[in-house]
Amino acid sequence: MIKASKRSQGISYAIRDIVLPARELEKKGIEVLHLNIGDPIKYDFDTPQHIKDALYEATNEGYNGYSSSEGDFEFRKAIIEREKKRNNVDYKLDDICVTTGVTESLQIFLNACLDPGDELLVPGPTYPQYNVITRFNNAKPIPYKTIESEGWQPDIDDIKSKITKRTRGIIVINPNNPTGALYSKKVIQEIINVAGEHNLPIISDEIYDDITFDGKQIATASLSNDVPVITLNGLSKVYLVPGWRVGYIMFHHNGELDAIQDAFMRIARSRLCANSVCQRTGIKALKGPQNHIKEMNQKLRKRRDFSYKRLNEIEGISTAKPDGAFYIFPKIEAMDSGIWKDDKEFVLDVLKETHVLIVNGSGFCQTYGKNHFRAVILPSINTLEKAFDNLEKFMKKKLS
Repeated sequence: MIKASKRSQGISYAIRDIVLPARELEKKGIEVLHLNIGDPIKYDFDTPQHIKDALYEATNEGYNGYSSSEGDFEFRKAIIEREKKRNNVDYKLDDICVTTGVTESLQIFLNACLDPGDELLVPGPTYPQYNVITRFNNAKPIPYKTIESEGWQPDIDDIKSKITKRTRGIIVINPNNPTGALYSKKVIQEIINVAGEHNLPIISDEIYDDITFDGKQIATASLSNDVPVITLNGLSKVYLVPGWRVGYIMFHHNGELDAIQDAFMRIARSRLCANSVCQRTGIKALKGPQNHIKEMNQKLRKRRDFSYKRLNEIEGISTAKPDGAFYIFPKIEAMDSGIWKDDKEFVLDVLKETHVLIVNGSGFCQTYGKNHFRAVILPSINTLEKAFDNLEKFMKKKLS
């Protein structure tokens, strides 16, 4: 048997790993209620028609070959225009690179800036790829606390306490996956100040930027003059095209990141380019009608309100109220009962007995995510009601 690499052995991705036991149930003809994956297209959302039409037009217009490694010229111009209009931040063409989703931006960036033994501060809990890719580079993700009782806002003192000489950056995910937290301007500014004191860059994941319910997302770069900010964004969530895999990275700095930006672009050239026709579609997405965003947020707000109320009515469960993205991150108060050894066992038990698929919180952080689970608020109210009714019956049975 030829062995796999040692560093590959630590790879796990809770969001999709948990699907495997669900598939076994579905093979038996059992209906599973999926509350596990952040893909609006799996539910009753659809890509706006003008964006679909733009894809067809791009193929017929001949954009079927490779694009430049940095990304389509006109698409990058459209990104620059959006950032100026939305966030009043100026970028040059050379500061932007289009990638195969935000995940590839993150992969290339961390490959370009991390050496073995380095540390990266990540929110606890966090989107799993930040932990996975950091460890894959033989570096160490260091979770900083976010405060559940304050809507999962970052704990600034905890961030300060965890900075060492090995720290290479601070990750911010706003709105947050998995908690749905929307960070306040005050908190973002405090993180910028801490980063400036320690000469650290901020990596700001803003893929859910326009999906908010009770406030407006503030771009990290819009508050920073002297602290370098690397922003990750893309079309997947706001423009309802997750399968098209179009993301991008934006470098905002005064020369501090020149070496890393150069390394990033060299790696980007070695992997050729992102999807060419979908980049052309991105021009129409960013510059065309935006009506679907308001409609999507109105629908999600109703589902957020229902999920928040309903989950807090279930014995042994409590949850903070999310203000953005399309996730909710309840606490399993009943873990103290000793019925389950950990949150993954809880999630598998829920799946087995109720056929509701959620994701174990420890998959997002072993420290600050444990004894929680993540659910999406994307399904219809009817589906959410059925799922939470099943969960309530399950909890009553287990706790009786």
